[in-house]
Amino acid sequence: MKKHKINIVTLGCSKNIVDSEYLMSHLDRNGFEIVHDSPEISDTVIVNTCGFIGDAKEESINTILQFADLRTAGEIENLFVMGCLSERYRDELAAEIPEVDEFFGVRNINDIVEKLGGKYQEAGERILSTPSHYAYLKISEGCDRKCGFCAIPLIRGGHISTPIEQLVKEAELLAGKGVRELIVIAQDTTYYGIDLYGRRTLAGLLQRLCRIDGIGWIRLHYAYPAGFPDDVIEVMAQEPKICKYLDIPFQHISDSQLKSMRRGTTKAETYSLISKLRQRIPDIAIRTTLLTGYPGETEADFQELLKFVETVKFERLGVFPYSEEEGTYSASNLEDNIPDGVKNERVDKIMSLQNNISLEKNVNMTGKVEKVIIDRSEGEFYIARTQYDSPEVDQEVLVRADKKLETGYFYNVRITSAEDYDLYGEVIS
Repeated sequence: MKKHKINIVTLGCSKNIVDSEYLMSHLDRNGFEIVHDSPEISDTVIVNTCGFIGDAKEESINTILQFADLRTAGEIENLFVMGCLSERYRDELAAEIPEVDEFFGVRNINDIVEKLGGKYQEAGERILSTPSHYAYLKISEGCDRKCGFCAIPLIRGGHISTPIEQLVKEAELLAGKGVRELIVIAQDTTYYGIDLYGRRTLAGLLQRLCRIDGIGWIRLHYAYPAGFPDDVIEVMAQEPKICKYLDIPFQHISDSQLKSMRRGTTKAETYSLISKLRQRIPDIAIRTTLLTGYPGETEADFQELLKFVETVKFERLGVFPYSEEEGTYSASNLEDNIPDGVKNERVDKIMSLQNNISLEKNVNMTGKVEKVIIDRSEGEFYIARTQYDSPEVDQEVLVRADKKLETGYFYNVRITSAEDYDLYGEVIS
């Protein structure tokens, strides 16, 4: 008797990836055959959706509709939808897409398992959907921030930290499976521990993770700038396992925009934090995300943002046009008064500036020797990353070698040439 095959399709951010990996583990322990993002026909498809911004919602809906057609044609038996979009718009989706058998929210893994006839058990080891040498470690759920543009607290609720001992155990299990790079994630990593321990304890958690044998790199994502803990900077400066890399979304620099966005910080505090990071960690690569076209953004505000990018010269940068999300402060209280054409033009101007900055920084790396991790091979190259680059979102190093290189292992590479978003190198050891 063949196993019931379940295909889990994951959309959106790395936090969704972790949720899918937990679900896969639960289903696997119940005897189901599990595949992830597979093109093969399966008995059941579970779509884990994103509902953060307009483009992500559209991608989620289009994916659901593709599988709804297969459900109608009888090629799959069950179609379930879970995740952020389903959490927020369950009733509307159910009315518009009746081909879906059931909709689940962001904390309903047990209900999905039981709906399929399985028995929910307490969490064990995740089944990784990432390459086996890196994994995401989600240290908390939800968010207590009230940013004007963000619907995440409406979807995932308030901030809930996972206890340190539980996270250390999970990281040890991952290391035992061959994971060499841990990517620490949450909606707000720097807020970690305040609900459990009465204070921010991210620095202590990072120190504990550094003691785990087998883990070579620890990378920090989604750090909120307001109230950034000084002890985290010290740990990053002192611990060799922690990548000299920080993902910290500043969103804007104009004081009027920061206030309207309810970011809890100012232009002066932002410049001060960046200066402190670069003084204490001279070789740090800062990745940021910016938002342009927010209600009320004047041309002067935008020029200030451009000047910010030009002055700071971020190593990594992404920028998005404002997307009105119902229920948020900005949607309820502010007029979306910047035309889409202007929003997109502003995005293009920032990215054009960033292209030049990225090329300049990459050219300055030529001749240097960097430790890299090999992610995969493609044609004549091995595709690798330095400590300054996170998978999926940052640039890569294309490596030539006269010997076979092992995926997931570290090598020393001399950078031989550079493009705006790629480096080329050769193995020296």
